[in-house]
Amino acid sequence: MSKWQRCIMHIDMDAFFASVEQLDNPELRGKPVIVGGGKRGVVAAASYEARRYGVRSAMPSWQAQRLCPRGIFVKGRMHRYKEVSAKVMAVLGGFSPVVEQASVDEAYLDATGCERLFGPPEEMAQRIRVAVRQTTGLSCSVGVAPVKFLAKIASDVNKPDGLFVLPPEAVADFLAQLPVGSIPGVGKRFVDDLKALGIRTAGDVGRYPESFWQRRFGKGGISLFARAQGIDSRPVEPYTQAKSESAENTFEEDTDDKELLKTWLLRQAERVGRNQRRMGLNGRTVTLKVKFADFKNVTRSRTLPEPTSSTRVIYETAAALLDELDLPQKVRLIGVGLSQYAQGPQQMSLPLATPDVERDEKNEKLEKAMDALRDKFGSEAIVRGRLFGFKKK
Repeated sequence: MSKWQRCIMHIDMDAFFASVEQLDNPELRGKPVIVGGGKRGVVAAASYEARRYGVRSAMPSWQAQRLCPRGIFVKGRMHRYKEVSAKVMAVLGGFSPVVEQASVDEAYLDATGCERLFGPPEEMAQRIRVAVRQTTGLSCSVGVAPVKFLAKIASDVNKPDGLFVLPPEAVADFLAQLPVGSIPGVGKRFVDDLKALGIRTAGDVGRYPESFWQRRFGKGGISLFARAQGIDSRPVEPYTQAKSESAENTFEEDTDDKELLKTWLLRQAERVGRNQRRMGLNGRTVTLKVKFADFKNVTRSRTLPEPTSSTRVIYETAAALLDELDLPQKVRLIGVGLSQYAQGPQQMSLPLATPDVERDEKNEKLEKAMDALRDKFGSEAIVRGRLFGFKKK
């Protein structure tokens, strides 16, 4: 029986963005779905049906179109992916209090000492997979190992919808055959350097002492030597508050239409504000980001007298910043962000009721009501007048 001093799980959602699109639109199921694209965009995600044609994330959309002529391109919906991601993280939190969200579609979970509640690691991992599917309708792959980097590697072994358990006693044999390029942090150039030394697997790294790797590659060499022995002391670190929240969009065609730009800002302010309200965060600084056709970036910020998560306030501040900005050429990208989060409970600086305070209170109630409706019926259940039909433009 395996003796686990530490038991780390890596949970990775399968083709997450594309799978969410197939979940929400049954007509896309079983078809090659490509998220992202556009005339000058890149692939954000591809379903497994599209991957069979060689389509991969970060690939230029024109190349994906050439490889998969029948691919169905859909625009990404990050707000929707974050909604589903939050449900996944909530499921994981029901199995362990120590969960580290590594990205929108993956997380580490420290399962050490959880055997009494959920059984041995393999049984617990199976329970997690079932719970994620029951809650979201989506599949995930789980890797189980004594340390973080091996858990991440293990989650790829039986993808998609798979499970791989690497017990402590099997680590040495596993590493002996593991391609060195599979170790996180070992990129293509590093792999080429290692091949020149005759190093092709993690097991080969032990041919040279740690001092050699340090002299040759510095900190990267020290890390490689440790990983090749299955050493990774990094703990699973639970969520730490983000320092900012932002949303941005790159246009299919450059524009200098400020009214159109403001409509995009409203859409983005809704995403930012809703996420902040969901997390109970309020920020003082609103930032406008503009990228022009020549790729020059400009940012403008304004610090508010009171911290906020109000969509209206975020939008109105960003729109005012846009009005003050000259547009010497057309705009390629626009975005809005909120930062400088307030710490602790906040109190209005005006103790007496005023028209502005009453307006803010009514607006807060309205936005919370809209959030509740969207949580229950979906993101498009209620739409602001300015955004009605905007997706069709």
